[in-house]
Amino acid sequence: MFNFPKKKTEVSTEVLIRFIWVSSFLAMIFTLPPLALFLGIYFLTGELIIGAVIGFGVHFVILAFSGRISKIITKIMS
Repeated sequence: MFNFPKKKTEVSTEVLIRFIWVSSFLAMIFTLPPLALFLGIYFLTGELIIGAVIGFGVHFVILAFSGRISKIITKIMS
């Protein structure tokens, strides 16, 4: 029904490796600080809800700056 032209893009190994490293660093930056806060608050105070709310909030604050963080990491990796 629809014939879309196939694009052949060749990506160099260097670009793929940089992409994997930047993605890995972003994943760690987005998950580890909120997880550490959640677990720290939970184990120190025993309050599951407070730890979850603070961890959730920090996660979304970090996501708000994800574009800037990504640009900085990409510059460092270049």
